Amino acid sequence: MSAPDALDPRTGRRGGERVLTLALLAALIAALLPVLRVVKPGGWLLGSVVIAALVLAAGYGARRFRLPAVAVSLIEAGVWVAVMTGVFLRDTALLWVVPTPETIRAVPELIDDAMSEIILGAAPLDDGPALAFLIVGAMGLLAIIVDHVVLTARMPLLASIGIVTVSLIPAIAVPRQVDVMAFVFLAVAILFLIRAETRSRERPLERASERTAGVPATAVGIGAIAVVVAVVATPLLPQPGVRAGAGLGPGPGIDATLQLGDDLRRPEEVEVLRVRTDAPAPPYLRATTLSRFEGGVWEPDRVRTVPLDSEFGLGAVSVTDDVRVSEYTTDVEVVNLASLWLPISYPAVEVTGLDGRWGAVPYNRTVISQSGTTQGQTYTVVSHQPRPTLEQIRADTAGGPQLRDETTSVPPGTPDIIGQLAAEVTADATNDYDRLIAMQKWFRGGAFRYSLDAPVEDGFDGSGAEAVAEFLDRREGYCIHFASAFALMARTLHMPSRIVVGYLPGVATTDVFEEQTVYSVSSSLLHAWPEVYFEEVGWIPFEPTAGLGVPTQFSPASALPGDPDDPNSATPGATPTPSASTEAGPNGPIDPRDEALPGTPLGGVNPLPTLGVVLLILLLLALPFLVRELRRRQLTVAARGGDAASAWTIVQDAAIDVGIAVPASESPRAFAQRLIAEHGVSPDAMHTLATAIERASYAPSGGRDYWMGDAALDAATQVRAELLSTAPAARRILAVIAPRSLIVRPGSVYAGGAPATR
Repeated sequence: MSAPDALDPRTGRRGGERVLTLALLAALIAALLPVLRVVKPGGWLLGSVVIAALVLAAGYGARRFRLPAVAVSLIEAGVWVAVMTGVFLRDTALLWVVPTPETIRAVPELIDDAMSEIILGAAPLDDGPALAFLIVGAMGLLAIIVDHVVLTARMPLLASIGIVTVSLIPAIAVPRQVDVMAFVFLAVAILFLIRAETRSRERPLERASERTAGVPATAVGIGAIAVVVAVVATPLLPQPGVRAGAGLGPGPGIDATLQLGDDLRRPEEVEVLRVRTDAPAPPYLRATTLSRFEGGVWEPDRVRTVPLDSEFGLGAVSVTDDVRVSEYTTDVEVVNLASLWLPISYPAVEVTGLDGRWGAVPYNRTVISQSGTTQGQTYTVVSHQPRPTLEQIRADTAGGPQLRDETTSVPPGTPDIIGQLAAEVTADATNDYDRLIAMQKWFRGGAFRYSLDAPVEDGFDGSGAEAVAEFLDRREGYCIHFASAFALMARTLHMPSRIVVGYLPGVATTDVFEEQTVYSVSSSLLHAWPEVYFEEVGWIPFEPTAGLGVPTQFSPASALPGDPDDPNSATPGATPTPSASTEAGPNGPIDPRDEALPGTPLGGVNPLPTLGVVLLILLLLALPFLVRELRRRQLTVAARGGDAASAWTIVQDAAIDVGIAVPASESPRAFAQRLIAEHGVSPDAMHTLATAIERASYAPSGGRDYWMGDAALDAATQVRAELLSTAPAARRILAVIAPRSLIVRPGSVYAGGAPATR
């Protein structure tokens, strides 16, 4: 019985399976590294490496006994089952490794728990048993699949594509800058895998450099193209905005880390919600609030959650007796949004129609999922909106004994410019409300500019104190800069503040349901705005972001709704909600629906992202043709130098491309006769090629004494042209734009099964 690395007397090729197996293990480990950005390191990492090594070792051992491919895969599957059972389910198994019916019943529960952690969790996820079971199990299955593809089917390029695809999943789930070291490790592992598989095919006489001149160049060419696509072209693609706190499920998420710039800069815009309401104008929809600020980042509030339908849920709005409260009903349909937090109007007192388990947070009147996400939900929100008069809000003070200290704290080391500007802007105001209105007008008065690019170009793309100070100096930024600056400036004036993350009011559509206009909320309307607490009214939102939304304003008692002296009596202006009033512009009231959307240039839609995507798609479609041409040119150069094997490979690749079988069991002479008899190629050209490859394979000097000049290359070029010309038109087109020879190698299982002829 021959060892797998010995010469195969039937094909004349070295097995090389030991090196190839190690190369495959290295590629799998390289594909596993990006998962570290999604899941905290733990036992799953070691378990994944161990199970991949055991599966590949089982396959290597089985092939030493020359077992059929099916038997090899079954043995590997048995090892996978035994390891998974022994590590994760031994309490229900027979002899710790043999699954029982109880073991099988426990698997769906583990998978469900793991999927819930993925959907509901925030990256990096904790290393839980269910998640470890899913990752380790998936790694083992991947090892079985690629082992078959590489070592049985001899299709390393196809396996490499699968491995690279798996490695890209974490990068898509949690977008970050390219991890250069991890990418280089993966690229080297893939190239090593392809090279190891290629060397395992070579005959002993083909080890000389002149015999394989085209192989390394082809591998390097493929690697270079992969690097260009991954590093240069991939950033042009629309990136999902799912990060910490947003879940890892399908659809856009809500970013509660206040790094909204990446979401707003995404070239793709999708509809996330559809809204209709009986309020005078479509409301802002809040998801969550952020109160704790320690100088570097605003953190989501971590407060007590109670069942949504309990008596301690949202509850009634608490205001003084003389403050009016209006009730509004808003219906929301989630079109494409996967989030823990439910977008609702404020202040909500009741939410109905939800599927699944949901909790209410009384502290900030938000709703959070306890199982599942917002995707596909349709629900109704009832809100009771306090509407104090201008006189009432001016008489009120910002603050209250029941507030948490985190809503008023200013971190040590906060740049002095923040407090200095707050005092300077509010110097003429005599009450807290007027001070806040003065700051709102200052931000929106023309001195500041809304920009998604300036923070990135100037290096202050964040919400920390230093970024806020830089923003106040540059006076260019987007919503998180405006909201963070406003909230910090309010705190320097001893006013409790926090930041809200949610959505701006939607854009009116032509759809009407139950006599209510349907508004569309897109992903680009993801927004952040500040709130300040007033003792007799509660939390009041403000809108400092220049060019977006509608600023907060209250009407005097003499201009209450229905008063003929109030020009806005049809749409009350006395409201603490920015969306319920209009802002005066040069040509009359400005409808918030006419405001420029975040990330949309005032001159129209920026075509560059779309053009980049189109160019990338064209590049990807042309990639098989380019790689095939690169390989053919390398073979041509080698054949012109007298390498008969390269000339012969040109003909084999052409045959595979047009659907002609190239089995390993067929000799060169028999293959030549079949092409002449069945496909009408030139007998003289095939005789020249067959003679050249036989001399190179069997002559003592490797054919050097019988060098034929360019005759072999000319014959190969002629035969390739004849095979393409006689193929059906559809097959000929596919041979050019999607050549099978890129992934199907001569002599492999998928290269065809023509009967052997000797």
